[in-house]
Amino acid sequence: MYNRIMLFRVEAGLSRKQLAEMLGVNAQTIGYLERGDYSPSLELGMKLASTFKVRVETLFSLDPFPSVAGALEQEREGPHGKPRT
Repeated sequence: MYNRIMLFRVEAGLSRKQLAEMLGVNAQTIGYLERGDYSPSLELGMKLASTFKVRVETLFSLDPFPSVAGALEQEREGPHGKPRT
């Protein structure tokens, strides 16, 4: 399972410890989740999504997420691969 937990955590300005305290889990759990070493329970996944005010599908996926750099490049190029003017 792939996730964007670290991306959202950093964007929110939270440390692993702060996020863990908000969720009632150990800070190590957040590290394991971010590295993909541990898959969260449904309850924890939903709590994470609620914390960041996003859908569960925004945080977790069975397929790799596109890279942020790749998504920005596509956005810059426009729908047909040509640079926007």
